[in-house]
Amino acid sequence: MLEIRNLHARVEEKEILKGIDLTIKDGEIHALMGTNGAGKSTLCNVIVGNPRYEVTEGEIIFNGQNLLEMKPEERANAGIFMSFQMPVEIPGVSMTNFMKAAVNARRAARGDEPLKTADFIKMMKEKRELVEIDQKLMKRSVNEGFSGGEKKRNEIFQMAMLEPSFCILDETDSGLDVDALRIVANGFNKLRKPDTSGIIITHYQRMLEYIVPDVVHVLIDGKVVKTGGPELAMKIENEGFEFIIHNA
Repeated sequence: MLEIRNLHARVEEKEILKGIDLTIKDGEIHALMGTNGAGKSTLCNVIVGNPRYEVTEGEIIFNGQNLLEMKPEERANAGIFMSFQMPVEIPGVSMTNFMKAAVNARRAARGDEPLKTADFIKMMKEKRELVEIDQKLMKRSVNEGFSGGEKKRNEIFQMAMLEPSFCILDETDSGLDVDALRIVANGFNKLRKPDTSGIIITHYQRMLEYIVPDVVHVLIDGKVVKTGGPELAMKIENEGFEFIIHNA
């Protein structure tokens, strides 16, 4: 699904990624953990094509395509979705209109006809109920006036509507109480298909109790310094990153 080879990237002349190698197969969920500034969010922003991040070396292959040659919207239409750590507000654009435009843009990229209004409304209702998001929020502007938990839940709702094959959750658990975390994680799990792959960025083991990763990677100073199974996250929870830093 996704293969990253010797990836180097910088932001405003500061090198952040210093040679990342990573392979994620169909159906696999990989967790990225590491200290602040290690490069976790930078890696994910590079994958989705955030223009603020400059790739200086390496390549990313997604389902046989060179991702670095694709525009951000082309990557999204190819099936890549990112749930942001701090979802932005879009005043004046209702959730319903926003999602209709996004869904139909994805369909157009695949050569499909736009959804009829009745079909779109039915789809919205099904997906909204799946992630337990209030219908009243659909009439508001995107994320405007939403609580932190509602914003994160709304990100999973958008994921449900767009049905991506590769999902990135960038600290989606940040600021969530236990109940909100459970709802968000359960929504993600319900949406997963056998070939759905993704990356979860988190600082906490509790997120990985709900969404169990196949592989856990630890990033330190722009490099993957340790890889293991879910037990690695538990070791970090108990001992912190010091044991990894000292043995890197």
